[in-house]
Amino acid sequence: MSEMTSTLRILEPYPGIFAYYDGRVPGKRLHAKTANWLDDGAYSLGVASYAIVDHGEALVYDTHISLDHAKAIRTHLERLGVTTIRVVLSHWHKDHIAGNAIFSDCEIIALTLTAETLKENREKIESANPPISPLVMPTTLFDGRLELTVGTRRIELHHFAIHSADGNVVWMPDERLLLAGDTLEDTVTYISEAAEIGSHIAELARMASWPIAKILPAHGDAGADCVRRLWAGPHRCQPRLSAPHGGRNRRRSGYRSLFRVLRRGGNRLGRRALFRALRGGSCQQHRGSQSGAVALNGHCPTVTATLPTIA
Repeated sequence: MSEMTSTLRILEPYPGIFAYYDGRVPGKRLHAKTANWLDDGAYSLGVASYAIVDHGEALVYDTHISLDHAKAIRTHLERLGVTTIRVVLSHWHKDHIAGNAIFSDCEIIALTLTAETLKENREKIESANPPISPLVMPTTLFDGRLELTVGTRRIELHHFAIHSADGNVVWMPDERLLLAGDTLEDTVTYISEAAEIGSHIAELARMASWPIAKILPAHGDAGADCVRRLWAGPHRCQPRLSAPHGGRNRRRSGYRSLFRVLRRGGNRLGRRALFRALRGGSCQQHRGSQSGAVALNGHCPTVTATLPTIA
């Protein structure tokens, strides 16, 4: 194990599904003492990639934050006897595609929009701190929905324009299990494209209609119960929508109140309720060095929660 992966944990939150979790280690930085996307935009939050394994096949959901992390994933899968690997990208952000080169001989599946955005931002990505160079591009593209199998397990990929316009989630209908990427984070959506918040809210309402039993997000704490906190919020509105990473005094609530509002009269009513809240609130940057992120403070349905989960 390299120094880069010295704090990496391999967990099995559901039979045959492995979480490669790293981060949230007090005082620890992996890349540099100065500001950089890896330490401040991923490792400090806690970050996980996943692998679904069955009958010698594996689907890797995101390639993690470094080549060393991706190597650790691949080594673990090969030790499990996996001989066929496919990769699915949740979206185009650096902390989800940094290990693509380790899987350059595998099929890499992504939304067409993800491939287009990666191409548009290739120069920035390859010259970032730390750089992702060369950037290995997806090989198989789709729009909307794609059905796959991993061994005998049914897998569906679905486009949800939440967090980023190219959000791509993994849905396992038989297990009612959602691998959410960054669409749900700390059981709260991190807003990276504030101008598109109306679309994000409508997409959350669509997601709320699914019969989800378990949720595995890409960021947060490896020790909490995501689903319990996601759905066990109080049946009332609280006066604040906090930043997902804005401190340790977050209420233990969840999306339940938000989804209840969205269902009560449809998306239009839900959007009105949240926009009334947001118009009365203020915006501030958060989440390390990543620009464009906002914490929205105002009166709104409760959507905050303490630390999500991989357990």
